[in-house]
Amino acid sequence: MNKRLAIFAIGSVLTLVTLLCYWPVTAHPFVSFDDHRYIYENPHVKAGLTWAGVVWAFRTGYAGNWHPLTWISHMGDCQLYGLNPAGHHLTNLLFHLANTLLLFLLLQRMTGPLWRSACVAALFAWHPLHVESVAWASERKDVLSTFFFMLTLLAYAKYAEKSEGGRKNAEGRMQNAESSNTQHAPRNTNHASRFTHHVSRYYLLSLSFFALGLMSKPMVVTLPFVLLLLDFWPLQRLSFPPTLQHSNTPTLRLFLEKLPFFALALAASVVTYLVQRTGGAVSSLEALPLQSRIANALVVYVRYLSQTLWPAGLAVLYPYSRHLAVGSVVAAALLLAALSSWFVLRARRQPFLIVGWLWYLGTLVPTIGLVQVGSQSMADRYTYIPSIGLFLLIVWGLDALSDCWPHKHYWLAAAGTLALGGCLACTWGQLKCWQDSERLYRHAIAATTDNYIAYDGLGSALEASGKPEEALACYFEAVRLKPRYPEGQYDLGTALMKKGRLEEAVRHLSAAVESNPAFAHAQINLGKALLEQGKLDEAADHLSRAVQLTPDDPEAHYNLGTLRVLQAKLDQAIASFSEALRLKPDYGDAHGNLGVALMRQGKLGEGATHLVAALRLNPNNPEARYNLGLALLELNRPREAADQFAEALRLNPDAPRPHYHLALALVRQDKPKEALPQAQKARDLALAANQPALAAKAEELLKQLR
Repeated sequence: MNKRLAIFAIGSVLTLVTLLCYWPVTAHPFVSFDDHRYIYENPHVKAGLTWAGVVWAFRTGYAGNWHPLTWISHMGDCQLYGLNPAGHHLTNLLFHLANTLLLFLLLQRMTGPLWRSACVAALFAWHPLHVESVAWASERKDVLSTFFFMLTLLAYAKYAEKSEGGRKNAEGRMQNAESSNTQHAPRNTNHASRFTHHVSRYYLLSLSFFALGLMSKPMVVTLPFVLLLLDFWPLQRLSFPPTLQHSNTPTLRLFLEKLPFFALALAASVVTYLVQRTGGAVSSLEALPLQSRIANALVVYVRYLSQTLWPAGLAVLYPYSRHLAVGSVVAAALLLAALSSWFVLRARRQPFLIVGWLWYLGTLVPTIGLVQVGSQSMADRYTYIPSIGLFLLIVWGLDALSDCWPHKHYWLAAAGTLALGGCLACTWGQLKCWQDSERLYRHAIAATTDNYIAYDGLGSALEASGKPEEALACYFEAVRLKPRYPEGQYDLGTALMKKGRLEEAVRHLSAAVESNPAFAHAQINLGKALLEQGKLDEAADHLSRAVQLTPDDPEAHYNLGTLRVLQAKLDQAIASFSEALRLKPDYGDAHGNLGVALMRQGKLGEGATHLVAALRLNPNNPEARYNLGLALLELNRPREAADQFAEALRLNPDAPRPHYHLALALVRQDKPKEALPQAQKARDLALAANQPALAAKAEELLKQLR
């Protein structure tokens, strides 16, 4: 078969099977695991592609990461699909498919063997460890950064090909020119110039793709080391072991040409660390000692290896354990050392073994936990790029191992078919776990032990589906398993606050803030709970802190403004509500409260304008109707005021104040008979609600009407 035709046929099969395998994900909803922060509750993303959104993407460290291209890709999805989950999942699937095809083309171009390259690409496409990266809408950063990772390697392979082969050809042409007629020299000089131009173009293209990858997910910082591995095999630009005897050696040149890549990687690493530390995601050495991190890293390396070979017990969350058995840590260290030693010894004869192994070990370094970010010990998504090294090692290793077997190709075809069929079956089953949030967390609880993160997530899912009591039980279990888990304490405190159990709510929200002072939403809800308790000064501390932590969060400004109204600091309240509206122009509650604050300053016209805006956004808001009626009554427009009071009473018939003010509006229209029953109703309701001042006013009005 013609080679190009074979490549096209294999690419078509990879495309078709990958689409068929993953297509069910397009029917899945968003899940409560970060999708709200990244997509459906993020105002910058929901607005679609806007200049303000792009600027925000490059400036923000929201969600503990700096990945502007990921934010922009989510904005593009919202521009195309709105908040329809099918479109967002489809984009993830298409990037995964593109990564699969790029990996196949890259390996085939660099190594030559067609079927081995296809097998590695198929393992990458269909392995169940990669379900999380594709099925989870928020994990766009994985598939997007890998897309640029693959493009970087392709451009670099082209650069290396031009650099080595082209240089030899150019040098040969120059030598021929010197030994032939001198009139041919300018033509050969032009050939060399074009060669240099092509080399520079592919090098700069590779560097540019790497920068885009870093702006999608900083995990690709290890790519310069991958380039050095590829220089050794299969590009064969680097000897083993490398030598640096002279400054003009090819080996030194190979290291020097990677310096711009290392510079970008270093810059991205510094930015990422600062953003994650500012967001409170980085654990301190006091909270998590170095020896615990090293022990976890050793065990996790082996766990990833075992899950690649036997993908059982996969879960969306793996809680961190500080009490690893010494025996398991020692066994993991010995296994890793033995494998590493063996691959080093085989490096000259079978270079693909050491390249695949070091690819796996090296690309996992940013997420292996030496710098611990978050509460998880490991995650399936972290294997998206590292597993390629293991697939290379396995496929090329089996091919080399079977050289002495009779009917080698039949055995390899049977083994490959069995392995890929098993991967497809496991992936199909793993995809079902992502059908909804509740199923996702229940599966994680069943697959792991003491998974406090999954219990907390299950609580959120149950609360969203209208099961508050079951949710509360899950939150209590999460904080029982991990008392210093800030997200669990926050969710439990918030659920208790909704039930009116303010003392308990304050206790748990305080625990969340104590564990993570940079937890802005915990600061907000703690401030709100203290506000409901009438502890205004304490509430002010937490709400002000929330604004400092998240100056772009309209809710933080709104809550601080509400507090300032109660403190009679109207200028500060107006400033807070105005900032909330600048950040979120369709914030109806902010319009309503700003209108009230302006009314209290005597700016009735401005106040009425904002109350009208609040009602345009939410026509069924009785409080806004009532406040607009007050403004109109003060502006001596009693007929319009009466209409607003009447509508407020339609929405909330048992509120005494609208009855009283409706009576006043009717009196000003010379309608005492219609005002009388409203005043009576206001008095009776005020007495029932224990509002003696209002009841006295209504009684006085009744005397006048009689």
